[in-house]
Amino acid sequence: MPEQRVLVLGANGQLGKALRAEFPTAVFYGREECDLSQPEKVSELPFDTCDVIINAAAYTAVDAAETPEGAALAEAVNASAVEALSVLAAEREILLVHVSTDYVFDGTKKSPYLETDQFNPLGVYAQTKAQGDLAVQKAPRHYLLRTSWVIGEGNNFVRTMAALAERGIKPSVVNDQIGRLTFTQDLAAAIRHLIDSKAPFGTYNLSNEGPASSWADIAAQVYELTGHDPVDVTGVTTEEYFAGKEGIAPRPLWSMLDLSKIEATGFIPASWEARLASYFSQLD
Repeated sequence: MPEQRVLVLGANGQLGKALRAEFPTAVFYGREECDLSQPEKVSELPFDTCDVIINAAAYTAVDAAETPEGAALAEAVNASAVEALSVLAAEREILLVHVSTDYVFDGTKKSPYLETDQFNPLGVYAQTKAQGDLAVQKAPRHYLLRTSWVIGEGNNFVRTMAALAERGIKPSVVNDQIGRLTFTQDLAAAIRHLIDSKAPFGTYNLSNEGPASSWADIAAQVYELTGHDPVDVTGVTTEEYFAGKEGIAPRPLWSMLDLSKIEATGFIPASWEARLASYFSQLD
């Protein structure tokens, strides 16, 4: 059986870069090849030459999305373009893989979120991602991976904390937002697994395994792994952290995702603590 022809959108993001290792023969499109802020461009994609489209593109500037300009971009990329992709994928019977976020929930639950839990997005970014989740349903053959706290190649929280540690800065970090990291190598591998195993279509939660932790907990581990004192990290509430700042989008305080559905397909992600340790072992 010939290998499926794969087109990846969002080629230059953290996930897009990780997908190159899992899909070395895929065609990768960045913003230059297809700018999803112009949803009409979706119709120009080479649908006739692909069997699978992986949409790793998103507008993720959570706070900027609260501005009129940012809201328009978030709506275009996260909702309108996804709907266009879904409609065209359905017409051509193409498998559509789309990546979503814990932000579609309000974070008030005290047990891990299930794929079937009701949305209650708090900010504009979250609302547009929820719209995209609903739009994906228009493609009968789809995998929607809902993830959280993504870490990969490029700028991210872990790299920021490591840089602060090296500069001798003692940061205040939020300690009342609880979740687990998702490393892009595991997210990319999960996408590959679902496609190759022909798992039932639908929505799957995916983060790394491991204990529920706050951003402050993770920052303290980064300090320790880079040879600095974890006590240098001070935990503060989200309200304290953003006090006096304008234009801040609300964040869910609980981002734990139940992984039992994807694990039942045979994919068991590594723990985020193990991935974090290996992440630093691979950095220069």
